[in-house]
Amino acid sequence: MTLQFLQRTAPCAPSTLRISRKPLVSLFVLTLSSLLLTAPAMAAAPASSSVMLEELTSTELRSRIDHGATTVLVPIGGVEQSGPYIALGKHNVRAGLLARQIAQKLGNTIVAPVVSYVPEGAISPPAGHMRFAGTISIPPAAFEAVLEGAAASLRQHGFRDIIFLGDHGGYQKNEQNVANKLNRAWGKDSTAKDARAYALLDYYDITQSAYIAELQKRGHSSAEIGLHAGLADAALMLATDPSLVRSEAMAHGPKPGVADGVRGDATRATKELGQIGIKLQVDTSVAAIKQLLQRNK
Repeated sequence: MTLQFLQRTAPCAPSTLRISRKPLVSLFVLTLSSLLLTAPAMAAAPASSSVMLEELTSTELRSRIDHGATTVLVPIGGVEQSGPYIALGKHNVRAGLLARQIAQKLGNTIVAPVVSYVPEGAISPPAGHMRFAGTISIPPAAFEAVLEGAAASLRQHGFRDIIFLGDHGGYQKNEQNVANKLNRAWGKDSTAKDARAYALLDYYDITQSAYIAELQKRGHSSAEIGLHAGLADAALMLATDPSLVRSEAMAHGPKPGVADGVRGDATRATKELGQIGIKLQVDTSVAAIKQLLQRNK
């Protein structure tokens, strides 16, 4: 019985297939035509204009270096506590964003990936920021080795001016140590005598001098501006990535103190105050780098 039923219904199948083929064929022709029309446009897609090394292909980077982009910035951040109202990644975000702005202003400059693991104090027993959850610390020697290896890699690919930008005050001397060590080594290497490393201390120093002075002019005290996670710190974050500041909680929550990992009062921090500091950092860094490059031509 089953066989007879199948035999009766089988002749209907070809008719059904003939009906459904027409739209399928039309769809195939339309799709093929679209691909043929868009293929030249796809092939002619321009290379990325980004200054961020991680956003380029190896081929694009090679071309950029060959055409004169031989300066590279190595932004250095860190993962550390900043009390209850500022996120742990503040230094990484600021370093990457400011390095991008500096590179764009300089021209012919590439930004290497942010170095995120830095010395933050003894791990066991914990000291400094390591006493608070989320802080990640590595030994100073390991940190210097990372910078050294990164700079040597960049030099190998053709970069000739390798500039460290440190967003944290605790490792500025380590940056300088590495730059001095590399320049001594490269000075003895005839194949790399035109490559130099720099620790751009101006990038960080301006936040501890001119920026503080600007905030004081606007009526903010040293105690309010603070040394860590105070008004200056929070304002810089509001100007770069406000999502990393818990503004609502800060406005209505308890005021943190030293026991909470905070030295300062961020309550009155604003994006506008932070933009003053960002502009100072970017403009000061651009001017200092231009001077360095001119001096070592």
